[in-house]
Amino acid sequence: MSFSNLSRLSREQPLRMLLVLAGEADTLTWAGLVQPLRLAARSVGVRFELDIRSPQQVAEAPPGGWHVALLVADEQQAESPPAQLRLVAERLRSAPYWGGVGAGVLWLAEAGMMGGVRIALPWALYADTEGITERAILTPHLFEIDGPHLSCCGGSASADFALTLIDALYGANVQAEVKEALCIDRVRSHEERQRVALQARFGALQPKLSEAVTLMEANIEEPLSTDDIANLVGLSRRQLERLFKQYLGSLPSRYYLELRLQRARQLLLETNSSIVQVGLMCGFSSGSHFSTAFGTLFGNTPREERQRKLNG
Repeated sequence: MSFSNLSRLSREQPLRMLLVLAGEADTLTWAGLVQPLRLAARSVGVRFELDIRSPQQVAEAPPGGWHVALLVADEQQAESPPAQLRLVAERLRSAPYWGGVGAGVLWLAEAGMMGGVRIALPWALYADTEGITERAILTPHLFEIDGPHLSCCGGSASADFALTLIDALYGANVQAEVKEALCIDRVRSHEERQRVALQARFGALQPKLSEAVTLMEANIEEPLSTDDIANLVGLSRRQLERLFKQYLGSLPSRYYLELRLQRARQLLLETNSSIVQVGLMCGFSSGSHFSTAFGTLFGNTPREERQRKLNG
């Protein structure tokens, strides 16, 4: 997954981005998305056109003409998808990059538009995923890009998503200008997880899954085996793997590894612990294994990540 592929769109003159407002304009999901993009449009001028429409307007418009298209609705509006959803989705799919934010992600998945695609869905909507056709792959991340598909869990993550799009399309200088205008110090990356207790995310729906992830989070320095975790929560290994695959789109071992690497990245950026110490604190006894696993997930080495902190 990489937002760098979006950069080629910046050669389009102008680049046209469609935001379909399917809910209310006074929500955090909408404000977090549209405010950074409006400031970016003001900064780059005629090179960037932000087109904001209602579902009705999009359904009546001819397909084509947009380079990025997003269906946006706050998670609280999940019960009422636009009546013209099929037509709206067809218009979205004519763009090179398209998808949803907040409840818009669920609506597109329910319409069968996200089959086999990794999607970032608001945790509060996880209980509503039984109706997803051609099943999408849920991830716990703030936002995702999978091929041409874009998704964001909404809420405060909308601002991180918008700023990441701005960086990919117009570079770090424009992003920095927008961040300064909005008094935002740090942009969270797409790999970061929705910071909500697992019990709140799944509620009574999957208590065993919540318990398993809680065990992982409590045992970063000395990781447990998948068999140990399964035994501790009272499931077979196969049952545990099935739960992780269905609700988190990953195997327990992979999810655990990413959890440890996320923690390592945080320590590299926020503490002065040595790279070796960070590796040990996150359960990596081998420096080479730590570096390889880190590079596979993030695309750079722990040393390069630390350098970002020093250069910042």
